[in-house]
Amino acid sequence: MEESAGTGSGSEGGTGGAEPVALPESLLARYRKFSLYNSPYAAHDHGRAVDLYPESNVGVSPVAGEGLDTRTVGCPDREYAADRDHLIVVDAGDRVARVLHVDPAVGAGDEVAVGDPLGEMVRSGFFGRWVDNHVHLEFRDRGRDPYRASGSLPLVADCAVTPLAWDGTGTVVESGPTYAVLDAPTPPEGGVEGFTAVADDDGRPLDGGLAHYTGGGVPGATAAGAGGGVDPDADAGGDAVSMLGTRVGVRAGRHVDWADVDVLANGERITGLSLFAARSGAEAGTKLVTRPDAGDPTFAVGDDVTVRIVAADDPVRLG
Repeated sequence: MEESAGTGSGSEGGTGGAEPVALPESLLARYRKFSLYNSPYAAHDHGRAVDLYPESNVGVSPVAGEGLDTRTVGCPDREYAADRDHLIVVDAGDRVARVLHVDPAVGAGDEVAVGDPLGEMVRSGFFGRWVDNHVHLEFRDRGRDPYRASGSLPLVADCAVTPLAWDGTGTVVESGPTYAVLDAPTPPEGGVEGFTAVADDDGRPLDGGLAHYTGGGVPGATAAGAGGGVDPDADAGGDAVSMLGTRVGVRAGRHVDWADVDVLANGERITGLSLFAARSGAEAGTKLVTRPDAGDPTFAVGDDVTVRIVAADDPVRLG
């Protein structure tokens, strides 16, 4: 299967010895950004699922194989989202793939290739309002229940992710009811091939919802320890992670448990930062998560913003 995800070697800390599935760079490059950790749902714990963001609203297939089944499920009632979501189950050879958030235009018995359209993406009620439409992907060992919410294999993004240093400042270039995107950090002059992500103070790229979700991680960490500079098989604990001069968590291998911190934008608390690996310079800017209904400030295009992170007794936690 061309560009199929392959099984890596070794075991992953916190995953009971399961071998991680490697997502090749040739596959990830079909999407404008990806995230292993930026979600409140248990499927993403320890990088067991990846969210892939296509260029359009067409759900581009990340797997090749034969369709096994599709199911439609109800989801939380949100005024900005659909009340139904969908699961597509694909026989991907030596494992079974679960694809979510796509209204299926394929069914049981249909052959799909990597890059094929699976259907239109769904604005799911499982999404926060600031979350872009995306394709959610997991893998299961053959013989395991493909319908249960848990039981997927850990994933690694087998690609380099260039860390981008950031001083916490930027200008808003895009805004919506619950988010604002800054023009910083920016890739170095001449650009960067492949993916980039906001860096911590030690120069490691970060992925996840800081700190409105419980944890994050280092994207682009391969089984050889390349890309993010972190071996995903390592299980060492107690390695402090800091950002903008504040301790934001503790790393074990490529996984980070966020500390109790608040994110401040121009001195006011916001829900958090949405961190991910982005393919293009235009996508590299930091995304502020702002919920006016929770008392967060709002920002308009052209506003200058300074972000700080501070220790908190009662941090925002959405999951």
